Amino acid sequence: MTRKKQIIVPIVILATGILLFVGFSSMKKPPEEKADVDITPIVAVEAVTVAPMTLQVSSYGIVKPKYETALVAQVSGQIVALSEDFVRGKFVNKGTLLARIDPNDYEAALIEAQANMASARAALETERAQGKVAESEWKRITNTSPTELSLRKPQLAQEIARVKSAQASILRAQRNLERTEIRAPYDAMIDSRTIGLGSFVGVGTNIGKLLGTALAEVRLPVADNQLQYLTNQGNGAVVNLLGAFAGVDVQWSAVVARSEGIVDNNSRMTYLVAEVKDPYALIEGETTQKTALRFGSYVNAEIVGVKIAQASLVPRYLVENGRVAVLDAESKLHYVDIEIARQEGGNVVVSNGLSDGDQLIISALDYPVNGMKLAVSSTSEENEVEQDVETSAVTVASVGVN
Repeated sequence: MTRKKQIIVPIVILATGILLFVGFSSMKKPPEEKADVDITPIVAVEAVTVAPMTLQVSSYGIVKPKYETALVAQVSGQIVALSEDFVRGKFVNKGTLLARIDPNDYEAALIEAQANMASARAALETERAQGKVAESEWKRITNTSPTELSLRKPQLAQEIARVKSAQASILRAQRNLERTEIRAPYDAMIDSRTIGLGSFVGVGTNIGKLLGTALAEVRLPVADNQLQYLTNQGNGAVVNLLGAFAGVDVQWSAVVARSEGIVDNNSRMTYLVAEVKDPYALIEGETTQKTALRFGSYVNAEIVGVKIAQASLVPRYLVENGRVAVLDAESKLHYVDIEIARQEGGNVVVSNGLSDGDQLIISALDYPVNGMKLAVSSTSEENEVEQDVETSAVTVASVGVN
């Protein structure tokens, strides 16, 4: 009996385990089937625009007159007349009388010189007559050749010298008389006046200062590595000057007249000198300037440089080892070698390697591999659609206007 129990009990336990296993197995739910997940990397792209581009070099400077003249007295005397225009800030034309020094002494000196001239001419004529008389008397007395002293030639030469001296005295007296009038040597603006009516001036006394209004100059510092972007190193280049007048931003046009030809010891810059014609817009019909470009103004300058036939701007952070990533027609990653013409802040100017309409990848990739399959983000597609719609709207509007 005990032997039977030993055989039956394990069989019962095993059967019970099998039944329990089958029961629990029937209660287990089958695993749900999951949909296939697309693991293609998604990127954002931007269309490349290629168009002609003109490079510019930025600079700055202070507007100054090309010609400045310090007026000084060339004769001494009392100031007897002053022009009403001889005040700071007034514009005067060439030849305008600014001040007059008392001319009485110089008029008297001229009269005296003229009198000496008349006396010298009379003495010269007398000496010439005496020479002719001496020559005729010598021929009547003897047939030998007369000496120069006999013909009074030394005396004649002396009188001729006196006439020339008198002529020089007249010229000197006339010049001194002219110098009593202080006139503007060119069209100018009065910068300062240091004399008053009735004051006495001596030779070399400072009278005032004039600033020429025909031409203004601006010295523009340019770094040496920026000269490569200018045609002929900037000589003859057009310059756009940007400044303010009465609180309004204004632009003036200038031309680079010359380069100073040296590198400044302090700034290590090369200076280009730009000229502006008629900065105060005083000549009607001969200037394109509508607003005065005042001396002493601070201006920013954009120097027009070389022209690139086909160029595009690309963010600098997208360039790696002279290459950029683009999305080709098969939606695959493709690296393109580019030629960088210049760096402008956060962008670079690409002159070769990209074509108009190329899809530039502007988002980062964790593990980029040339030729890998990519997908375009919906944001990029929406932007492209918006650009197409805007382009179509512009085209329709243009057709409607025509």
